Amino acid sequence: MKLCRLWQPRRGLFWQMVLFNLLSSACTWAMRTLPLNTVALVVLGVLALLNVGFGLAAAWALVREAPPGEGGSATSREA
Repeated sequence: MKLCRLWQPRRGLFWQMVLFNLLSSACTWAMRTLPLNTVALVVLGVLALLNVGFGLAAAWALVREAPPGEGGSATSREA
């Protein structure tokens, strides 16, 4: 498992991971700086946690799958 597989800007999953992480950061910023009531804080907190979970799932999928141009199977080496 290689961490360099996270950087795949040609794949939509990469940009989804980036978007989820940005949304989570925006939710956290809003929770810290804006004067919100308890319900809004809970909703933003749950939304931020969901974004973190989806971002981690997207990152995990990127790390597990080989990039399209990378021939990592044994059959491609034999040919």
